[in-house]
Amino acid sequence: MVAPARQFRSLLLSEQLEFICEAHNGLSAKIVQESGFKGIWASGLSISAQFGVRDNNEASWTQVLEDLEFMSDAATIPILLDGDTGYGNFNNMQRLVRKLEQRHIAAVCIEDKLFPKTNSFIKGDAQPMADMHEFCGKIKAGKDAQTDPDFCIIARVEAFICGWGLAEALRRAEAYRQAGADGILIHSALSVPDEILAFKQEWGNRCPVVIVPTKYYATPTEVFRQHGISMVIWANHMLRAAVAAMQKTARTLKEQEHLLSIEDKVAPVSEIFRLQNAAELQEAEERYLPRGAENTSAIVLAASRGEELRELTEHQPKTMIKIQGTPILAHIVDAYNAVGIKDITVVRGYRKEAVNLPNLTYLDNNEFAETGELDSLNKALCARKGQAKDLIISYGDVLFNKYIPQALCQEKEDVVIFVDSDWQNQSSYARLGGFVECSLPNSKKAFNAKVYLKQLGEGVPKDNTHGVWMGFLKVSPAGSALLHTILATMMADPAHRKAGIPHLLQALLSCQQPIRVLYTVGHWLDINSLDDVIQAGNF
Repeated sequence: MVAPARQFRSLLLSEQLEFICEAHNGLSAKIVQESGFKGIWASGLSISAQFGVRDNNEASWTQVLEDLEFMSDAATIPILLDGDTGYGNFNNMQRLVRKLEQRHIAAVCIEDKLFPKTNSFIKGDAQPMADMHEFCGKIKAGKDAQTDPDFCIIARVEAFICGWGLAEALRRAEAYRQAGADGILIHSALSVPDEILAFKQEWGNRCPVVIVPTKYYATPTEVFRQHGISMVIWANHMLRAAVAAMQKTARTLKEQEHLLSIEDKVAPVSEIFRLQNAAELQEAEERYLPRGAENTSAIVLAASRGEELRELTEHQPKTMIKIQGTPILAHIVDAYNAVGIKDITVVRGYRKEAVNLPNLTYLDNNEFAETGELDSLNKALCARKGQAKDLIISYGDVLFNKYIPQALCQEKEDVVIFVDSDWQNQSSYARLGGFVECSLPNSKKAFNAKVYLKQLGEGVPKDNTHGVWMGFLKVSPAGSALLHTILATMMADPAHRKAGIPHLLQALLSCQQPIRVLYTVGHWLDINSLDDVIQAGNF
């Protein structure tokens, strides 16, 4: 790709009349480029206005640079900065040029007035001009500072604006050319182009002439071609068009108090996403991010009462007991949501009407008193049959840190469980299936190795115990299909009517299905007693 500075110099020296259009931020810069323009005018007036301040150097030059960086990132066509007076003396000018080149800005235009500047169309004839020799020094300093030989400095002559006439305009333009200016921008506040054309006739072709026909807008463009103008700048019309549209839309919304009257007159949100290049980010996420939670759903088994908590579950199931004022189920949902899992199915049973949190899918096991976890899970898997998502299965009374689902989402194997290796003092895990033996204990050696489940249950010898299963089971779409098949067989046997997930894990091991183990120390809490409820307040 041709460098921006080279592109701009080619435009400036083109044998035909060229046009560049104003932009004031990244979005407008992209729109200008998509409209077919070969260059952008980064207007000082427009940049100031979009910040909501006056065109009097009230926006600092570093704020302008930051805005330019977004514009440069958004567009590949060259940008000519309206650099006001260079934001100070020759020293400021040199630093400005260096910073512009760092941001791949192709050129800068500076005007021969005093800092802080005032917009040329506000009492222009009362504005003082800069000393010509001092301004020449500023141009020379800028040229000396540039490292790209194609970087351009355009000298803007304000003699007509300030009422000094043609002779002064020509004198200054020639001095600026000899100082190294790559082009002359001659400006006028008249509604006719007479001053501009008189200047061009006397100036000839000493160097390119740039004009800004904001005031003499009725002049046919062919006149500029006939007089050999090099470049026309449409200087502030993108901002003005946006302001008019925003004012009209705001008034309509205020008066009518609904969106029907304006929705078909504004750009759709999809067009904003397109201009922001949202598709590129989505593609990059696929390439660079770990296995994402957006393709993961969750099933929370919460059908049981939790009789061990006595009166706390008289009118609500255990999952709705409040911890620090919030139901256990809400804490579980928050942990899933924190890693991007929003597709959550909750299997209800006891006092199901009390389980009513929003934005969840509910499935009822009305036979909860006569059945166990596998029956609830089987119902949930049947309901989601055909979904091509990873699936995390957990309990409605186990609190956990978001690290748990986050780590599960990144695993690609078909069946994955979490094991807490801090098991020696644990005594309440029989309900979850007890202790486990794995292919490796939790150690430095296991950190970079793949660890698999060997056996699970209360019968695991103490010397072979590597931890406790925490109640988390993650399966891929293929793993989910396998569970569905195994459950169909198991649930046909009345002996499994009250079976729990540990029985399912045993069945998986029996059919030689590898079960990947992830280790942790803590990061979870099983609410299985009144003491656990108290402890959960500090989880």
